[in-house]
Amino acid sequence: MKFSFLSLLLAPALAAAAGTAEEANPTTTTYDYIVVGSGPGGGPLSAELARAGYSTLLIEAGTDQWDNPTYADIQNFNEAANDETTRWDFWVKHSDDAARDLKFKHTTWDTGDGTFYVGLDPPEGAKLLGIQYPRAAVLGGCAMHNAGVASLPEDDDWNRIVNLTGDASWEAGKMREYLKKIERNEYADKGDASHGHDGWLAISNTDPSWAKNDSNPGVKIMKRIAELIGQDPSQVAELANTDVLGDFPQRDTMSSFFNMATHADKNGKRYSPNNYIRATLADPAKYPLTVKLNTLATKVLFNTTGQKPRAVGIEVMEGPSLYRADPKHVAGSPAPPKTQYFARREVILSGGAFNTPQLLKLSGIGPASELSQFQIPVLVDLPGVGEGLTDNYEGSILGLGKVPIESGLITLLFRTPNAPTKKRNIYAWCGAFSFEGFWPGYPTYYGAEQFTCAMVHVKPRSQDGSVRLLSKDPRDKPDINFRFFEHGGDEDLAELVSAANILRESWQAAGDSVTPFQELHPCPATSQSANSTCSRVEEAEFFKTQAYSHHATSSCQIGGDGDKMAVLDSKFRVRGTEGLRVVDASAFPNVPGFFPSVPTMMISVKAAGDVLEAARAADADADAGKGVEE
Repeated sequence: MKFSFLSLLLAPALAAAAGTAEEANPTTTTYDYIVVGSGPGGGPLSAELARAGYSTLLIEAGTDQWDNPTYADIQNFNEAANDETTRWDFWVKHSDDAARDLKFKHTTWDTGDGTFYVGLDPPEGAKLLGIQYPRAAVLGGCAMHNAGVASLPEDDDWNRIVNLTGDASWEAGKMREYLKKIERNEYADKGDASHGHDGWLAISNTDPSWAKNDSNPGVKIMKRIAELIGQDPSQVAELANTDVLGDFPQRDTMSSFFNMATHADKNGKRYSPNNYIRATLADPAKYPLTVKLNTLATKVLFNTTGQKPRAVGIEVMEGPSLYRADPKHVAGSPAPPKTQYFARREVILSGGAFNTPQLLKLSGIGPASELSQFQIPVLVDLPGVGEGLTDNYEGSILGLGKVPIESGLITLLFRTPNAPTKKRNIYAWCGAFSFEGFWPGYPTYYGAEQFTCAMVHVKPRSQDGSVRLLSKDPRDKPDINFRFFEHGGDEDLAELVSAANILRESWQAAGDSVTPFQELHPCPATSQSANSTCSRVEEAEFFKTQAYSHHATSSCQIGGDGDKMAVLDSKFRVRGTEGLRVVDASAFPNVPGFFPSVPTMMISVKAAGDVLEAARAADADADAGKGVEE
């Protein structure tokens, strides 16, 4: 398959149409706080700090696309992730076995003539790129190009941080208060105290009334799923409206249908940190927030005269498409001059699971052995930086019915019989769409008869991925390897196979007008049988080579004082330094539940509280010192 690159002339036109959130006074160089990255971690944090009265500089490498329909309308998320206006292409590995990775059927190659080839039989001379992992360089970060799925971690994900660090502020009940603070729920009753109703993040769901039509093939499938996961088939219409963000007993163990929630309003308009940033800038109170777009952070600046290096600023390059992950980057273009901005109080990194560890290492914070390879002076030998990268495994079962399948979106969370605990291990959504991961030009349209159940497998047993430098040039991408199935792979694969088999069995209930399905994967049909099956070994091999992901976390983990691989303490402070924190998905010790976008926004607001508490303490100490002097 070939896919043409989007026109390079399109991006500036869209950027101009969208308007920007640029600062009014470009001459200021010193602020109370500098935040690098405007996504779910840095965006809300910068707004909170500015609203507390502290001058805050927010640095974003991309542009502002707030009113570009590709990003503003949540239904356009596939187009958004493919759009060169904001897309950064990371080409990742799934393992150390190059031959295994080359079995990934959406492996991508650069043909050299301005197009990609996607597949297993590249043309002669094509250059291997790898497995695409698109990120968004845009005000609001990846919350501006994702599907907007809103979900919460299980309680134990929060409580694990309590156990690691002894910090009770991470208890699950307390963490829910941060959801309530940011949320503007559009479906729950106003009196529902488990939700927030006045926050900046609109969250909505859909009308599930289609599930009342028993003649609908999708409802027939739901009824069979209900039997297979231990629910009452006669209650599927009611279960389809279960609040996926609800707070109720056995929330983490209940296998059920749910109404998928998204961070969008009821009219389908995307809500993200972009909304909060822009509202803060536009507020008549004139909060001291400055936003610099098209600005690539290259290094944290430190004062090294104290016992620990203290972060005092950021070095940047200014200009569009400077980072080489940007498909609009012009190869061979000279680097622009570097500019420095200074922070009176703290520097906070929120570049995400790939760019935050890269920036720390470029600044001398990371594994000494790795930094020495690139002649980077070591300020703090912190071996956990860039290690422990993890992601949930994803896969799908895809087939074609005899006719188009009438169905709404079926959303369910369930436990496979071979799950290691009583907790749910699969999030699935089924409907008349195709989704098989990411590559340039995704997804493939198989016709009106297509039907997919996409799956997210939570809590992978292997958490051995890494983000490592390829050079000390800040414009270069790092080497990213997830090392899927490195440990406990057979058990994880068995759970994926079990989930696929449950979903496949449910399809047979769709009715004679639809069945038999012609399965395309993981067990493709043959010319002899439209609904052929394959062995569990073959099915496991499919998921091992074709699993994908797009929720990377944990490359700069919070951990306990005795853990040499812990990068952060429970207050997001980078160990061995002063004045430096990391607030983004890289901080989680594991992927927080199934989808990390909303949990990252929650910890962003929590971190703002930690930063402001430190500021008040510092101010109190300063006042006390003045009193002594007087």
